[in-house]
Amino acid sequence: MVGRKIGLTSPAVQAQLGVSQPDFGTLLATMDCPPGSPIHTGRLLQPKIEAEVAFVLARDLDAPDIGPDDVLAATESVVAALEIVDSRVAGWDISIVDTVADNASSGLFTLGPERRPPGGLDLAACPMSLRRGEEEVSAGSGAACLGHPAVAVAWLAATARSYGQPLRAGEIVLSGALGPMVPVRAGDRFTAEIGGLGQVTAVFAGGTR
Repeated sequence: MVGRKIGLTSPAVQAQLGVSQPDFGTLLATMDCPPGSPIHTGRLLQPKIEAEVAFVLARDLDAPDIGPDDVLAATESVVAALEIVDSRVAGWDISIVDTVADNASSGLFTLGPERRPPGGLDLAACPMSLRRGEEEVSAGSGAACLGHPAVAVAWLAATARSYGQPLRAGEIVLSGALGPMVPVRAGDRFTAEIGGLGQVTAVFAGGTR
């Protein structure tokens, strides 16, 4: 295990699944795809991609009361990230029970090359643009993630602590989508740019490697 992910941070998606809070899953080392290296679509079933802010923790988040400021103080760096979400349920016809059982629809993830300390960054206002080739296919901002990505991480920290598995130093936390997710096909090249955090790219190839 190398970290955690947060899902269902969008109010629209929460309404669709009939829930009023996010869910979460576990990130494994085998899900971490180096930026620019081909991601083989045979590893996946019905993948979609979304741009997020990833947090790399410098300290444990295990206090009884955790707020967004505590998250930022415990964060070593923030990184532009792409999460490749996936579902074992045909046609993404899922309920909240399905996505919880499916590790919050986790698939793979890619982190960008630039790591920035969070101080001085307005993560709520940062714009996000996701392109397939030269075409913009998704857009949003940090505010799409529960109003601020650190709010989402604070929710996760409190929830994980309540289950006896608090967030630990060194973990990567994917904080939730900044815009609509987009279907992925072999041959696609996606680039996300997040204001203040730079770019991250994922390239998809056929095959199962």
